[in-house]
Amino acid sequence: MPGAGFKGWIPIRVFWREGRAWVDWCHFGAERFSEPFFRDDVAIALRQPFNQAFRHETPIEALREWREASPGLQPTAFLFHASRCGSTLVAQMLAALGTHVVISEPPMVDAVLRAHYLAPGLDEDTQVEWLRGLVSALGQPRNGETGFVIKLDAWNVFELGLVRKAFPDTPWIYLYRDPLEIAVSQLRQRGAYMIPGVLGPALNLFDIREATEMPAQEFIARVLGRMLEAGHEGCANAGGLALHYDELPQALWTTFREVLGIRDDDATREVLQRAARWDAKNPRLEFAADMQRKREADPALRSLIDQWAGDAYRALEARRLAHPSRTPCLEP
Repeated sequence: MPGAGFKGWIPIRVFWREGRAWVDWCHFGAERFSEPFFRDDVAIALRQPFNQAFRHETPIEALREWREASPGLQPTAFLFHASRCGSTLVAQMLAALGTHVVISEPPMVDAVLRAHYLAPGLDEDTQVEWLRGLVSALGQPRNGETGFVIKLDAWNVFELGLVRKAFPDTPWIYLYRDPLEIAVSQLRQRGAYMIPGVLGPALNLFDIREATEMPAQEFIARVLGRMLEAGHEGCANAGGLALHYDELPQALWTTFREVLGIRDDDATREVLQRAARWDAKNPRLEFAADMQRKREADPALRSLIDQWAGDAYRALEARRLAHPSRTPCLEP
Protein backbone atom coordinates (compact mmCIF):
# COMPACT_ATOMS: atom_id res chain seq x y z
CA MET A 1 0.00 0.00 0.00
CA PRO A 2 2.36 2.75 -1.11
CA GLY A 3 1.71 6.44 -0.61
CA ALA A 4 -1.98 7.39 -0.58
CA GLY A 5 -2.87 3.68 -0.48
CA PHE A 6 -2.86 3.94 3.34
CA LYS A 7 -5.73 6.45 3.36
CA GLY A 8 -8.52 5.18 5.60
CA TRP A 9 -6.36 2.38 7.03
CA ILE A 10 -5.26 2.26 10.66
CA PRO A 11 -2.49 0.13 12.22
CA ILE A 12 -4.06 -2.20 14.78
CA ARG A 13 -1.25 -4.59 15.70
CA VAL A 14 2.54 -4.80 15.73
CA PHE A 15 3.92 -8.33 15.70
CA TRP A 16 7.13 -10.18 15.04
CA ARG A 17 7.76 -12.62 12.21
CA GLU A 18 11.14 -14.22 11.58
CA GLY A 19 12.91 -11.58 13.65
CA ARG A 20 11.26 -8.62 11.92
CA ALA A 21 8.50 -6.28 13.12
CA TRP A 22 5.32 -6.13 11.03
CA VAL A 23 2.14 -4.05 11.14
CA ASP A 24 -1.40 -5.36 10.74
CA TRP A 25 -3.76 -2.75 9.22
CA CYS A 26 -7.54 -2.41 9.37
CA HIS A 27 -9.76 -0.23 7.19
CA PHE A 28 -11.70 2.34 9.23
CA GLY A 29 -12.60 4.78 6.48
CA ALA A 30 -14.08 7.85 8.16
CA GLU A 31 -15.23 6.01 11.30
CA ARG A 32 -14.25 7.77 14.52
CA PHE A 33 -12.72 6.15 17.59
CA SER A 34 -15.52 6.40 20.13
CA GLU A 35 -15.45 3.22 22.24
CA PRO A 36 -13.94 3.14 25.76
CA PHE A 37 -10.84 1.32 24.48
CA PHE A 38 -9.11 1.17 21.11
CA ARG A 39 -9.50 -2.61 21.06
CA ASP A 40 -13.29 -2.13 21.16
CA ASP A 41 -13.19 0.11 18.08
CA VAL A 42 -11.05 -2.50 16.33
CA ALA A 43 -13.45 -5.33 17.23
CA ILE A 44 -16.33 -3.40 15.64
CA ALA A 45 -14.33 -2.56 12.52
CA LEU A 46 -13.21 -6.17 12.05
CA ARG A 47 -16.84 -7.29 11.87
CA GLN A 48 -17.31 -5.30 8.68
CA PRO A 49 -17.46 -7.51 5.55
CA PHE A 50 -14.68 -5.54 3.84
CA ASN A 51 -12.27 -6.15 6.71
CA GLN A 52 -13.19 -9.81 6.84
CA ALA A 53 -12.31 -10.13 3.16
CA PHE A 54 -9.32 -7.82 2.93
CA ARG A 55 -6.44 -7.43 5.38
CA HIS A 56 -3.05 -5.87 4.91
CA GLU A 57 0.26 -6.56 6.61
CA THR A 58 3.37 -4.52 5.97
CA PRO A 59 6.87 -4.31 7.39
CA ILE A 60 6.92 -1.71 10.15
CA GLU A 61 9.16 0.50 8.03
CA ALA A 62 6.07 1.33 5.92
CA LEU A 63 4.91 3.58 8.77
CA ARG A 64 7.66 6.04 7.87
CA GLU A 65 6.54 6.07 4.23
CA TRP A 66 2.97 6.93 5.26
CA ARG A 67 4.16 9.54 7.75
CA GLU A 68 6.18 11.29 5.03
CA ALA A 69 3.28 11.13 2.57
CA SER A 70 0.60 12.21 5.04
CA PRO A 71 1.76 13.53 8.42
CA GLY A 72 -1.00 13.10 10.97
CA LEU A 73 -1.93 15.56 13.67
CA GLN A 74 0.78 16.29 16.18
CA PRO A 75 -0.40 14.89 19.51
CA THR A 76 -2.00 17.47 21.76
CA ALA A 77 -1.14 15.49 24.89
CA PHE A 78 -0.28 12.05 26.20
CA LEU A 79 -2.26 10.70 29.13
CA PHE A 80 -0.39 8.43 31.54
CA HIS A 81 -2.21 7.02 34.55
CA ALA A 82 -2.00 4.77 37.59
CA SER A 83 -5.04 2.65 36.56
CA ARG A 84 -8.59 2.73 37.90
CA CYS A 85 -8.38 6.49 38.36
CA GLY A 86 -10.59 8.08 35.71
CA SER A 87 -8.42 7.92 32.58
CA THR A 88 -11.17 6.19 30.60
CA LEU A 89 -13.56 8.94 31.68
CA VAL A 90 -11.15 11.58 30.38
CA ALA A 91 -10.81 9.74 27.06
CA GLN A 92 -14.58 9.34 26.67
CA MET A 93 -15.22 13.00 27.46
CA LEU A 94 -12.69 14.08 24.85
CA ALA A 95 -14.09 11.64 22.28
CA ALA A 96 -17.59 13.04 22.86
CA LEU A 97 -16.43 16.48 21.66
CA GLY A 98 -15.88 15.32 18.09
CA THR A 99 -12.94 17.73 17.80
CA HIS A 100 -10.31 15.24 18.98
CA VAL A 101 -8.88 11.99 17.73
CA VAL A 102 -8.75 9.95 20.93
CA ILE A 103 -6.83 6.67 21.10
CA SER A 104 -7.29 4.72 24.32
CA GLU A 105 -4.61 2.18 25.28
CA PRO A 106 -3.60 1.05 21.77
CA PRO A 107 -1.81 -2.32 22.07
CA MET A 108 0.51 -1.67 19.13
CA VAL A 109 1.91 1.46 20.80
CA ASP A 110 2.59 -0.62 23.90
CA ALA A 111 4.23 -3.24 21.68
CA VAL A 112 6.63 -0.65 20.26
CA LEU A 113 7.35 0.92 23.66
CA ARG A 114 8.30 -2.47 25.07
CA ALA A 115 9.84 -3.95 21.90
CA HIS A 116 13.28 -4.00 23.51
CA TYR A 117 12.10 -6.79 25.82
CA LEU A 118 11.50 -9.03 22.81
CA ALA A 119 14.49 -7.76 20.85
CA PRO A 120 17.20 -6.85 23.40
CA GLY A 121 19.54 -5.51 20.70
CA LEU A 122 16.94 -3.10 19.31
CA ASP A 123 18.28 0.42 18.90
CA GLU A 124 16.36 3.12 20.80
CA ASP A 125 16.42 5.43 17.79
CA THR A 126 14.64 2.72 15.81
CA GLN A 127 11.97 2.49 18.48
CA VAL A 128 11.57 6.27 18.33
CA GLU A 129 11.11 6.12 14.56
CA TRP A 130 8.52 3.36 14.89
CA LEU A 131 6.66 5.26 17.60
CA ARG A 132 6.52 8.45 15.55
CA GLY A 133 5.25 6.49 12.57
CA LEU A 134 2.51 4.78 14.60
CA VAL A 135 1.38 8.02 16.20
CA SER A 136 1.27 9.75 12.82
CA ALA A 137 -0.82 6.93 11.34
CA LEU A 138 -3.22 7.00 14.29
CA GLY A 139 -3.51 10.78 14.17
CA GLN A 140 -4.87 11.08 10.64
CA PRO A 141 -7.82 13.51 10.86
CA ARG A 142 -10.73 11.81 9.09
CA ASN A 143 -13.53 14.13 10.23
CA GLY A 144 -11.88 17.52 10.55
CA GLU A 145 -10.45 16.89 14.03
CA THR A 146 -7.92 19.38 15.35
CA GLY A 147 -6.90 17.73 18.65
CA PHE A 148 -5.21 14.38 19.24
CA VAL A 149 -4.80 12.64 22.60
CA ILE A 150 -3.37 9.18 23.29
CA LYS A 151 -4.13 7.45 26.58
CA LEU A 152 -1.37 4.94 27.25
CA ASP A 153 -1.43 1.77 29.36
CA ALA A 154 -0.74 2.16 33.07
CA TRP A 155 2.63 0.39 32.92
CA ASN A 156 3.84 2.61 30.07
CA VAL A 157 4.95 5.18 32.65
CA PHE A 158 8.13 3.08 32.85
CA GLU A 159 8.73 3.87 29.15
CA LEU A 160 8.23 7.62 29.62
CA GLY A 161 11.78 8.37 28.49
CA LEU A 162 11.13 6.86 25.06
CA VAL A 163 7.90 8.82 24.64
CA ARG A 164 9.66 12.03 25.63
CA LYS A 165 12.50 11.36 23.20
CA ALA A 166 10.03 10.86 20.36
CA PHE A 167 7.80 13.81 21.32
CA PRO A 168 9.82 16.22 23.50
CA ASP A 169 7.45 19.15 22.96
CA THR A 170 4.17 17.35 23.67
CA PRO A 171 2.56 17.99 27.07
CA TRP A 172 1.77 14.94 29.14
CA ILE A 173 -0.45 14.30 32.13
CA TYR A 174 -0.12 11.82 34.97
CA LEU A 175 -3.54 10.89 36.37
CA TYR A 176 -3.67 9.13 39.73
CA ARG A 177 -5.71 8.70 42.91
CA ASP A 178 -5.36 7.38 46.45
CA PRO A 179 -3.47 4.08 45.91
CA LEU A 180 -5.66 2.37 48.51
CA GLU A 181 -8.67 2.93 46.26
CA ILE A 182 -6.74 1.60 43.25
CA ALA A 183 -5.62 -1.47 45.22
CA VAL A 184 -9.15 -2.33 46.33
CA SER A 185 -10.31 -2.17 42.72
CA GLN A 186 -7.38 -4.28 41.53
CA LEU A 187 -8.05 -6.94 44.16
CA ARG A 188 -11.64 -7.22 42.98
CA GLN A 189 -10.61 -7.56 39.34
CA ARG A 190 -6.91 -7.64 38.66
CA GLY A 191 -5.47 -6.12 35.55
CA ALA A 192 -3.12 -8.38 33.59
CA TYR A 193 -0.06 -6.44 34.74
CA MET A 194 -1.06 -7.03 38.36
CA ILE A 195 -0.64 -10.77 37.85
CA PRO A 196 3.05 -11.78 38.15
CA GLY A 197 4.63 -12.92 34.94
CA VAL A 198 1.88 -11.81 32.55
CA LEU A 199 3.14 -8.44 31.26
CA GLY A 200 3.92 -4.88 32.19
CA PRO A 201 5.91 -3.86 35.27
CA ALA A 202 6.32 -7.44 36.46
CA LEU A 203 8.73 -7.91 33.57
CA ASN A 204 11.43 -5.77 35.10
CA LEU A 205 10.42 -4.67 38.62
CA PHE A 206 10.90 -7.97 40.44
CA ASP A 207 12.50 -11.32 39.91
CA ILE A 208 9.72 -13.58 38.61
CA ARG A 209 10.19 -16.07 41.43
CA GLU A 210 10.03 -13.30 44.01
CA ALA A 211 6.91 -11.88 42.37
CA THR A 212 5.04 -15.17 42.20
CA GLU A 213 5.77 -15.90 45.86
CA MET A 214 4.40 -12.53 47.03
CA PRO A 215 0.89 -12.39 48.49
CA ALA A 216 -1.46 -10.61 46.08
CA GLN A 217 -1.91 -7.60 48.35
CA GLU A 218 1.82 -7.03 48.66
CA PHE A 219 2.44 -7.44 44.94
CA ILE A 220 -0.26 -4.91 44.07
CA ALA A 221 0.96 -2.45 46.71
CA ARG A 222 4.56 -2.67 45.50
CA VAL A 223 3.67 -2.31 41.80
CA LEU A 224 1.48 0.69 42.59
CA GLY A 225 4.31 2.20 44.61
CA ARG A 226 6.77 1.84 41.74
CA MET A 227 4.27 3.27 39.26
CA LEU A 228 3.54 6.29 41.43
CA GLU A 229 7.27 6.79 41.99
CA ALA A 230 7.83 6.81 38.23
CA GLY A 231 4.91 9.21 37.78
CA HIS A 232 6.25 11.60 40.39
CA GLU A 233 9.78 11.44 39.03
CA GLY A 234 8.45 12.21 35.55
CA CYS A 235 6.37 15.13 36.79
CA ALA A 236 9.35 16.51 38.71
CA ASN A 237 11.99 16.04 36.02
CA ALA A 238 10.24 15.71 32.66
CA GLY A 239 7.52 18.34 32.68
CA GLY A 240 4.54 16.13 33.58
CA LEU A 241 1.30 17.59 34.93
CA ALA A 242 -0.17 15.80 37.94
CA LEU A 243 -3.95 15.35 37.85
CA HIS A 244 -5.86 13.78 40.75
CA TYR A 245 -9.02 11.73 40.26
CA ASP A 246 -10.87 14.03 42.68
CA GLU A 247 -10.42 16.91 40.21
CA LEU A 248 -12.52 15.15 37.57
CA PRO A 249 -14.57 15.91 35.60
CA GLN A 250 -14.32 19.69 36.19
CA ALA A 251 -10.61 19.79 35.37
CA LEU A 252 -11.35 19.26 31.67
CA TRP A 253 -13.18 22.56 31.33
CA THR A 254 -11.08 24.46 33.88
CA THR A 255 -7.42 23.88 34.75
CA PHE A 256 -6.66 21.36 31.97
CA ARG A 257 -8.75 22.91 29.21
CA GLU A 258 -5.88 24.63 27.40
CA VAL A 259 -3.46 21.72 27.81
CA LEU A 260 -5.97 19.37 26.18
CA GLY A 261 -6.94 21.80 23.42
CA ILE A 262 -10.56 22.13 24.55
CA ARG A 263 -12.67 25.08 23.41
CA ASP A 264 -13.85 27.55 26.02
CA ASP A 265 -17.57 27.89 25.34
CA ASP A 266 -20.89 26.83 26.84
CA ALA A 267 -21.65 24.23 24.17
CA THR A 268 -18.35 22.46 24.76
CA ARG A 269 -18.82 22.43 28.53
CA GLU A 270 -22.31 21.01 28.07
CA VAL A 271 -20.96 18.14 25.95
CA LEU A 272 -18.25 17.39 28.52
CA GLN A 273 -20.69 17.50 31.43
CA ARG A 274 -23.15 15.24 29.63
CA ALA A 275 -20.41 12.71 28.83
CA ALA A 276 -19.30 12.71 32.48
CA ARG A 277 -22.73 11.52 33.61
CA TRP A 278 -22.16 8.04 32.23
CA ASP A 279 -19.98 5.18 33.38
CA ALA A 280 -16.88 5.47 31.20
CA LYS A 281 -16.35 1.73 30.81
CA ASN A 282 -20.07 0.97 30.37
CA PRO A 283 -21.64 4.04 28.73
CA ARG A 284 -25.14 2.54 29.03
CA LEU A 285 -25.04 3.07 32.80
CA GLU A 286 -24.96 6.31 34.75
CA PHE A 287 -21.80 6.91 36.77
CA ALA A 288 -21.99 6.05 40.47
CA ALA A 289 -19.20 7.20 42.79
CA ASP A 290 -17.61 4.37 44.77
CA MET A 291 -14.78 6.12 46.62
CA GLN A 292 -16.18 5.36 50.05
CA ARG A 293 -16.58 1.67 49.24
CA LYS A 294 -13.02 1.53 47.91
CA ARG A 295 -11.69 3.09 51.10
CA GLU A 296 -13.20 0.33 53.21
CA ALA A 297 -10.10 -1.84 53.06
CA ASP A 298 -8.78 -4.22 55.68
CA PRO A 299 -5.95 -2.97 57.94
CA ALA A 300 -3.37 -5.27 56.35
CA LEU A 301 -3.91 -3.75 52.91
CA ARG A 302 -3.85 -0.24 54.36
CA SER A 303 -0.52 -0.97 55.98
CA LEU A 304 1.00 -2.40 52.80
CA ILE A 305 -0.18 0.55 50.71
CA ASP A 306 1.28 3.01 53.17
CA GLN A 307 4.55 1.08 53.28
CA TRP A 308 5.07 0.68 49.54
CA ALA A 309 3.05 3.48 47.90
CA GLY A 310 2.39 6.09 50.57
CA ASP A 311 5.52 8.20 50.12
CA ALA A 312 5.16 8.40 46.34
CA TYR A 313 1.49 9.34 46.60
CA ARG A 314 2.19 12.06 49.13
CA ALA A 315 5.00 13.41 46.95
CA LEU A 316 2.66 13.60 43.95
CA GLU A 317 0.07 15.37 46.05
CA ALA A 318 2.60 17.89 47.32
CA ARG A 319 3.74 18.62 43.78
CA ARG A 320 0.20 18.94 42.44
CA LEU A 321 -0.88 21.31 45.19
CA ALA A 322 2.26 23.40 44.72
CA HIS A 323 1.55 23.89 40.99
CA PRO A 324 -2.17 24.71 40.75
CA SER A 325 -1.83 26.62 37.47
CA ARG A 326 -1.10 23.41 35.54
CA THR A 327 1.13 25.17 33.06
CA PRO A 328 3.21 22.55 31.23
CA CYS A 329 6.93 22.90 31.75
CA LEU A 330 8.67 20.89 29.06
CA GLU A 331 12.10 21.58 30.45
CA PRO A 332 12.80 20.28 34.02
